[in-house]
Amino acid sequence: MLSRLVLTDFRNHAALTLSPGAGFVVLTGANGAGKTNVLEAVSLLAPGRGLRRAGLGEMARQGGGGGFGVAAVLDAAQGAVDLATGAIATAPERRIVRVQGAASAATALPEWLSVLWLTPAMDRLFVEPASGRRRFLDRLVLALRPGHAVNAARYDAALRARNRLLAEDVPGDPEWLTALEAQMAEHGAALAQGRRETVALLGDRLAAAAAVGFPRAAIALDSPGGDASPAALRQGRARDAAAGRALAGPHRDDLIVTHADKGQAAALASTGEQKALLLGIVLAHADLVAERTARAPLLLLDEVAAHLDPARRAALFAALAGRGQVWMTGTEAALFADVGAGATRIVLGG
Repeated sequence: MLSRLVLTDFRNHAALTLSPGAGFVVLTGANGAGKTNVLEAVSLLAPGRGLRRAGLGEMARQGGGGGFGVAAVLDAAQGAVDLATGAIATAPERRIVRVQGAASAATALPEWLSVLWLTPAMDRLFVEPASGRRRFLDRLVLALRPGHAVNAARYDAALRARNRLLAEDVPGDPEWLTALEAQMAEHGAALAQGRRETVALLGDRLAAAAAVGFPRAAIALDSPGGDASPAALRQGRARDAAAGRALAGPHRDDLIVTHADKGQAAALASTGEQKALLLGIVLAHADLVAERTARAPLLLLDEVAAHLDPARRAALFAALAGRGQVWMTGTEAALFADVGAGATRIVLGG
């Protein structure tokens, strides 16, 4: 859990220090008070672009010095761990990460903690393009396999470089293409393996789940990219050059979700059912992570209670209890009356 969070010139927060406790952390306040901004800051303690997928330059406070900082103290099994990330004014798009005061790569952060989130923008995850579901799945994998971030970063870098070479008017250097394809095959195989294993483990957990008040989800991995071996990539160069993109590889994977109780694709379920299915997946995954890593992930749930009826809201809080630190936001404190007296309750903008 995080026992301290300090934001400096982050979004609308010039200086904010929070001391959250274990269990529920409830952030309330009017629209624009910066509740989601706090969750976004916490989400940056994981690899990637955070829960909004924004550029670093967008995170620096308007009217501030041009950079920003997010610092936290993590209470881990090994003791207190200082984590920090941010950017400086002279290099606003270059992310800086420090662990225990020493410079580190963002891909090393999963060695210390796992962070998962749900935002209102994800309510349409099942009906939007596959890229969003792929990112969601990779976040689930990352909590179980910290090295997944490195494989994803190296695969994407090789994929982009190969695409650029194939797009050139003069054919790219064959030896360089061969080297890039070898990297894609190596890291792509690890990427695909991590996704397959996570989907299998989580699928078993979901099949056995009995969360009261939530529909059961069934999940599967669709891999239309097929064979992405070095030989297949080499043979597909002309085809990929004509298409303007690589047609083989795990970058085309998709997470298929079904409403198991109805035997219906999640995309065809009601909006409320889709949100409940997503919550069910996150809860099952949190259990899986805690079981296999002995470390509960941080859960960031933005406006999660806003559109739930009282019965489902109570079921959600009951299901979340005891799952480690859970950060939730809402405009009304009354929405969180059932979370119990032990919650950390923070009012922003008051």
